[in-house]
Amino acid sequence: MIYLDHNAATPIDDRVLEAMLPFLKIFYGNPSSLYRHGRVVRSAINGAREQLAELISAQPGQIIFTSGGTEANNLALSTLKPKARLAISAIEHPSIIEPALHLKNQGHDLTLINVDKNGLVTQEAIDKIINKKVDLVSLMLANNETGVLQNIEDYTRQLRAEGINIHTDAVQALGKIPVNFNQLGVQLMSLSSHKIYGPKGSGALVFDKKLIDIKPLLSGGSQEQGFRAGTEDVPSIVGFGKAAELAKNELVERHAHLLKLRTQLEHGLNVIPGLTVFAQQVNRLPNTIQIGIDNIDGEMLLMQLDQKNIAVSSGSACASGLNEPSPVLVAMGIDPAQAKSAIRISLGKSNTETEIIEFIKQLKSLITTG
Repeated sequence: MIYLDHNAATPIDDRVLEAMLPFLKIFYGNPSSLYRHGRVVRSAINGAREQLAELISAQPGQIIFTSGGTEANNLALSTLKPKARLAISAIEHPSIIEPALHLKNQGHDLTLINVDKNGLVTQEAIDKIINKKVDLVSLMLANNETGVLQNIEDYTRQLRAEGINIHTDAVQALGKIPVNFNQLGVQLMSLSSHKIYGPKGSGALVFDKKLIDIKPLLSGGSQEQGFRAGTEDVPSIVGFGKAAELAKNELVERHAHLLKLRTQLEHGLNVIPGLTVFAQQVNRLPNTIQIGIDNIDGEMLLMQLDQKNIAVSSGSACASGLNEPSPVLVAMGIDPAQAKSAIRISLGKSNTETEIIEFIKQLKSLITTG
């Protein structure tokens, strides 16, 4: 299979699996236990926290391990006090949009931050939320569909000057571009393991202890510094830590490889009549391309490619099956009919130039015969 859906999930790295195995078979003790077997497991969790902190230039104590990016996003929004004002961009992941709408129903004021035709937050929109004196802003660092990178540092400089807290969903950015928690200037950041060749079921919320008061979503234990009750998923956390270590060590090499493949892919796509690469002229992740093709149904094309043993996506994996135009593209002003034609190609470190050539060949064939 030619797997081109790495923004949905990455295959687990063999080195990550090797690091996890002892904690599935040998070191199975509860990390809250005081005897030696438990202390070994506790030490492994602490080691993973240090590995992740190294990747994002944070302190280990700023990291709360979660079940994934969705829980981290929900935990971030739960920091709002009653009736507080929230603003999110119109292109956020469903795990931000849906809890934000829930908060609105509970009486919170919710503002959607507009984006331009390239999916970039506008200065006008930033000025608007400053004038509204919102309490928390959530802006994703890299969009999961288009790969567009927001200028988070510039926004946080303006927002923090007004006493506004900022959360960023950095799930898609991690492991593909440098992510520096302190340099970004945010107070909250969400991460996920299975986007960086780690296991599913592990994520993290990073927070500024000086400015943010975390209220646990789960009660019943003192795990994760008292911020998340429940026995930790030790193998997954260890795997997340190892994946983070590998991402740090191989970041430059991975970025160069992905950008080379993306460039090759775009050269092949740009000559196809009726095909548009969305947001092609702005900074994007090195591995992500979202395209629209005139008079083509994206879901149908996805299934046709699947029959050719090629895996792509029609958008966010967490919103698949809805057969609706991408809310991200609609927010960018893309015509809904064209938005429904969209498919996303997201490359990974194991993809090859030969696979790119084959994908372009099969895509052209399907468009011509379709």
